[in-house]
Amino acid sequence: MKQITFLFVVILMAVVGEATAQGVVTGTVLDAESNAPLPGANVIELRTSNGTSSDFDGMFSLKVSNTTGTINISYLGFGAKSIEYDVTNGNQDLGTISLNPDNSLEEIVLVGTGVVDLAEDRKTPIAVSTIRGEDIQLKAAGNVEFTETMKNTPSVYVSNQAGGFGDSQVFLRGFDNTNTAILLNGQPINSPEDGRVYWSNWAGMSDVANAVQVQRGLGSSKLAISSVGGTINIVSKTTDQKEGGFARLLGGNDSYAKGTVSYNTGLSDSGWAFSVLLDHWQAHRKYAEGTAGQGQSYLFSVGYKPNEQHTFNLLVTGAPQWHDQNYSQDLEVYEEFTAKHNRNSGFLDGERFTERRNYYHKPVANLNWDFDINEKLDLSTVLYASWGRGGGTGGLGRGRVRVNDNNNDNIDFEQIRANNITTADSNGFGNFGDSYARRASVNNHNWYGLLSNLNIKATENWAFNVGFDGRLYKGDHFYQINDLLGLTGYVDNRRTDRPDDYVFTQEYDADPWSALFDFADEANRTQFDYSENINYLGGFGQAEYSTDRFAVFFQGAVSTQSYQRDGRFVGTGNGLGKSEKLNKVGYNVKGGASYNLNENHSVFANAGYFSRQPFLDNVFADIRNSNDIVKPEIDNEEITSFEAGYRFKNNNFRFNLDVYHTEWANRFLTFNGPELGNGDNTTYRLTGVSQIHKGLEFDFEYRPDGGRWRLRGYGSLGNWKFDAETPFTLTNDQTTTIIDNGVIELTDTKVGSAPQTSFGAGVYVDIIDNLSFDADYNVYTDLYGFVDPEDVAQASIAGETYQAKRLPSYDLVDAGLTYKLNFGENKLVFRGNVKNVFNSPYINQLSSFGYYLGVGRTWNASVSYKF
Repeated sequence: MKQITFLFVVILMAVVGEATAQGVVTGTVLDAESNAPLPGANVIELRTSNGTSSDFDGMFSLKVSNTTGTINISYLGFGAKSIEYDVTNGNQDLGTISLNPDNSLEEIVLVGTGVVDLAEDRKTPIAVSTIRGEDIQLKAAGNVEFTETMKNTPSVYVSNQAGGFGDSQVFLRGFDNTNTAILLNGQPINSPEDGRVYWSNWAGMSDVANAVQVQRGLGSSKLAISSVGGTINIVSKTTDQKEGGFARLLGGNDSYAKGTVSYNTGLSDSGWAFSVLLDHWQAHRKYAEGTAGQGQSYLFSVGYKPNEQHTFNLLVTGAPQWHDQNYSQDLEVYEEFTAKHNRNSGFLDGERFTERRNYYHKPVANLNWDFDINEKLDLSTVLYASWGRGGGTGGLGRGRVRVNDNNNDNIDFEQIRANNITTADSNGFGNFGDSYARRASVNNHNWYGLLSNLNIKATENWAFNVGFDGRLYKGDHFYQINDLLGLTGYVDNRRTDRPDDYVFTQEYDADPWSALFDFADEANRTQFDYSENINYLGGFGQAEYSTDRFAVFFQGAVSTQSYQRDGRFVGTGNGLGKSEKLNKVGYNVKGGASYNLNENHSVFANAGYFSRQPFLDNVFADIRNSNDIVKPEIDNEEITSFEAGYRFKNNNFRFNLDVYHTEWANRFLTFNGPELGNGDNTTYRLTGVSQIHKGLEFDFEYRPDGGRWRLRGYGSLGNWKFDAETPFTLTNDQTTTIIDNGVIELTDTKVGSAPQTSFGAGVYVDIIDNLSFDADYNVYTDLYGFVDPEDVAQASIAGETYQAKRLPSYDLVDAGLTYKLNFGENKLVFRGNVKNVFNSPYINQLSSFGYYLGVGRTWNASVSYKF
């Protein structure tokens, strides 16, 4: 009987074991256009954490946990595929799985998918370009501006690269970054005070970015944000699901050196994963004299997936840096002292020293929670914070001395120090009238936000999402002493209610790490000291109806924003204590439709209207010194935009064509007026400025069969002008009384600072296996100088139409070479870049203070080991 029982148990266990046996699914992942294998493709069993990667030949083998189910195959830059499997009767070979190249980012957004506003989240198309992480790390790592990753896309212009590390600017359809929404993993990073983005604070993005998506015009963002020109989505690395990493050494011109290491643990059986990236860089200059720099980047990320419904990820990243700066100058200065001359710098104790140094450290943290409620509902929420600390140095006092030499135009810091010591009093104290010190203009901020979005797949055709966005921001602004230059103290009571003999003896380093905790307390702040407090709360929603041939969407957002200034110890008139709190309501509405004519051709059209709150710095009459709010109050700016497009795509060729018309009305501009006879200063205020930006864009890519080479190109034809007339007032700054008012005619004045016409082309060639060459060619024309509202006003008052100076057209060639050595699943990658191959001289931009020359030939080379 015992033997029969034992036999029965063995048979039962075998049956149960057979019923729950794990089968194996195999296959080969290929590029659909070139039939080349895709090594490292992600293969995931849906609704589980079970996954693997394809090998060097694109082959994979996955032991599945269920007899039937679905696996998802994805690869960066290619559209993902989901394939059903059935291993009930044994293992299954899926054969060849071909992925089509596209702009999809779905496979790299592992967390926060509901709050990262990607174009792929909506079926109705927009004007969009995507730069993949691999291209960013090959072409824009090191001594290349991160912003240059975007320059080979329609209607994007990158300027001021010669200003110093991280001092570049980005223009999108002619609008600068104060009017282009910049998002990092879905959270806004434009300054709430004035809309600016200081790219030096984000210098590490070239190392931590998985992708950058440039959405021109209306975009797919659901937030009520400053997207007049468009939206730039930076998608950073988060916690990687597979184990691996890389180490890289990079060198470049002017002693540039950089080292980077990164490692991912992969997702453990218990659902945990960790990722880390660290690097350090330094150079004695970027290109111009006196533009030394040094910095680090770091990223720490931890992910936890306790079950199939919930995913958590904590990310902390930052890029502490300091860099010396170069500003625009008259062409005569360059002609006399060479194109690399920098009037901000000189020498002290035999070493290069500068008046202008930027230093900043802005740690950013976000906690993402993705809740997959069921097949039709998912919720994404991110809690984020940033703590910016740092500022920029400059001169304080009238004792600046320049070198008295026809062959030089540097600041003579040695003579300044000697003069400081000579003119100081018996205590070694200097003063504003006789001495000169280097001060730092500090901008410290605390920024907290919560963003949440609920996605609803109601039916096969209907999809909805709703959410909210809340932000709290406080920015502190003041001067502190950085270098006394031979003095033991600095006496300063200008613009303060302090005693005449108030003295500053404490120096504070212009260093991004010490700036986190070592900055002046209230007793050691000079010239001005105030806070800007901005609170924001918004709600948004979207509805989309789509079929295989047709899609239509409607989107709306509404927000309220409060402004308050808090002045301390300094002020003219009403400059102390807290100001009146001002509240402004803004909103936007967007809608559009698309139609697929067939599998190759599609068309779309979108329209939108924004009512955008003014920036805080425009709300107050004299932000540094007064709590007075501009009267009459500044109204919301009004943006109306229309766009339409055509898309064509087959196995070898894709072509996109877009047309747009954007009217930016009710802008507010302010600039200095003439000095009155009694010494009082005046200010012009223009309250109804209007701009119209319209144009045409196209881009294409051709990949022939075999995939050994590919060609892409783009073009932008714009017509950007100021329009109509605007009221103006001329106000006495001291008494706040209106001296004059009237109307200024602006019609037909060209908008400057970015080229209105540009073209580009790029080629990629596989010379032999593992050796590739790529090059980009760009042409810029119809480039006008900065339009100074004061010049426009004066011309209008004189009955003339002001026209900005037209700058010479120019073209540039960049090239790169990549060689890969494979060691099983690991690889060694050699990369070399040459920017401005032919060393072409050009004018990059004309600001209100002078010309920025472009950067001549530069280079870098790197070796990376990926494992």
